[in-house]
Amino acid sequence: MNVFQSRIDPSEGTPQIGQTGFKLRGWIAAAVLGFTAIPAMAIDFGPDGMFSLTGFGKVEVQRGSNNCTNCQLYPAENKQRLWADDLVPGRPYGTSNTHVTLFQPWLGAKYDLGGGFKVNALLSQRWRDGAEDIPGFWYEKNVAISHDDYGSLRVGAMTTRTWSIADYPYGTNLGVAYVWGSSGAGYGLLTDAVRYTSRILDVAQGDLVLEASYDQGNRGFKIHKPRFLELYAQYHKGDLVMDAMYQDTRNGNPQSWSQGPFTSLTPNVADDAKLGGSGQSIAMLMARYQVDSQIEVSGGVRGNRWSGAYAVITQPGASAQWNNMFNVNWNGQLNGVSNPGYGAISTDWMIGARYKTGPWTASTGMVHLGKASTSNPSERGQSNSANVNTVGLNYNFNNGFQVYGFVGMVTYDRLGLSPMSMPGNSAFTNVDSRVTRSGNWAGLGAVYVF
Repeated sequence: MNVFQSRIDPSEGTPQIGQTGFKLRGWIAAAVLGFTAIPAMAIDFGPDGMFSLTGFGKVEVQRGSNNCTNCQLYPAENKQRLWADDLVPGRPYGTSNTHVTLFQPWLGAKYDLGGGFKVNALLSQRWRDGAEDIPGFWYEKNVAISHDDYGSLRVGAMTTRTWSIADYPYGTNLGVAYVWGSSGAGYGLLTDAVRYTSRILDVAQGDLVLEASYDQGNRGFKIHKPRFLELYAQYHKGDLVMDAMYQDTRNGNPQSWSQGPFTSLTPNVADDAKLGGSGQSIAMLMARYQVDSQIEVSGGVRGNRWSGAYAVITQPGASAQWNNMFNVNWNGQLNGVSNPGYGAISTDWMIGARYKTGPWTASTGMVHLGKASTSNPSERGQSNSANVNTVGLNYNFNNGFQVYGFVGMVTYDRLGLSPMSMPGNSAFTNVDSRVTRSGNWAGLGAVYVF
């Protein structure tokens, strides 16, 4: 495998690997598959190959220790709700088996308008265990116009850079895609965005690409109008690639699940007047360096900020409905507001390395989810941190098929609610921080790209 040297290709509006001809389809294939990038066996059809179909299928099995899937008294409740803290007394926990299947196709279309202008479109959805991964939301459903001299302008549903780039190549290459890419104060899916990507700029003997994305989310909210802004820059020089991104949002769903969609404070427009505003942001810097033909090292640091969101009943009654709250001081008061939400900031980081020899690639990675700083007098996970360590081994058959194995472990700083960067108390590892401070797992998987 050659050096992972990715950049933004304005003709596609999507990152590409720095290998001749290995553009959108190769990046898509690699972006979801694990430890090494492999070319997709794309299906081209239509006049002059106008349409293309690529995709992947994945199956993975895992056996983990200290799992307690039925320990939470109300298992479907969000971590931010007070009653979600309750555990079933005396519930045993131990070793369990889990599995996952993923399938995602990409349908692309392109057309040359002449004069250097091109139009392309992309449609993609992901299915997890036979059902939509995030029901009601597309991964890609957009169209773009581009020019080699002016860059590209893309409109529609698309993934964010703070999730997709953290997921691949950084997290995926080290076996920490979920815990690094899907944690923190970001969002991962946009529903009706506008994205401008510059052409490749020659800066300091390297390639620089700049990008900005904007989304208004659910426009039915008139009082607490959603607003999303993401800035992204990638610099590539020789064997070094650096990715910097900043995401600032207002009145999206308060959360610490960076793969989640950006829409509005709640799904119901009728809640608008009953709510208070909320905002969150994320700043991230990641880099990877190819030491030689076999060794690649990478790392990243991320700052999270949440404004907090107070808890309020939006639909009273026997089956009362609540808003999406964040970092609440339950049963407390602040400036006349009951159950107030408090702001918080935290820092996370990751580091790892890969070694390749022939068809084999070995990897190891570590993610640290840090403690948070907040004025909330209640404990909502701000005093906890987590370390996740992984080791993996991958074999590439070079025909679109790979198999891999992995082991991992998690260690929490203390028993109690999980770190604020985690969307759930057992997220990513199936090890609940309220039950035990540590756990480990091992698994096998296979993926095929077409």
